[in-house]
Amino acid sequence: MSDSTTDVWETMSTARTIRRFTDEPVDDATLTKCLRAATWAPSGANAQAWKFVVLRSPELRAVVGKAAAHALDVIEPVYGMSRPAADDDSRRARNNRATYELHDRAGEFTSVLFAQQRFETASELLLGGSIFPAMQNFLLAARAQGLGACLTSWASYEGEALLREAVGMPSDWVLAGHVVVGWPRGSHGPVRRRPLSDFVALDHWDTPADRLTTG
Repeated sequence: MSDSTTDVWETMSTARTIRRFTDEPVDDATLTKCLRAATWAPSGANAQAWKFVVLRSPELRAVVGKAAAHALDVIEPVYGMSRPAADDDSRRARNNRATYELHDRAGEFTSVLFAQQRFETASELLLGGSIFPAMQNFLLAARAQGLGACLTSWASYEGEALLREAVGMPSDWVLAGHVVVGWPRGSHGPVRRRPLSDFVALDHWDTPADRLTTG
């Protein structure tokens, strides 16, 4: 809790993805605040057709571990990743080392699946607008309380079928995401981002918005 904050700007600007965690479990009260914050997010037509499944039991954590292993098999060649040498202290090596540690220890942590009910008239992208804000609220609430969190790809690839079956998710629900949460081993932020001018235009796609992106 020493790294907790009530400043919303500090929360957003230091909510860096955390991949290395201590062995200390996340207590119920702290996790409940994150889950409650998720329900404060906007939802299309205020339908709130979402479900948050907390994975804590040894059996479900073992399934998470399998999903993580499948995901690692996919992302290693995509990102050209390999386990770094012990004496390699480059930024890339440090990032890869943290990523491997997260996947290796995947079955040890509390995590949450985020699901959104399907509607025939809505595309998956549109449905995402009703579940991704809830996920972001969860991440920000975790950061505000000093927790670390990581949005993973483990609910994709072969891991999706494993997780859906393990929790009994109905077919008319979209498995939108998976977040690992725990007490960080290390510090938060600040996040590293490209300049605002790279992303903002004024009135026309190719017109710079200098007045809005300086200072």
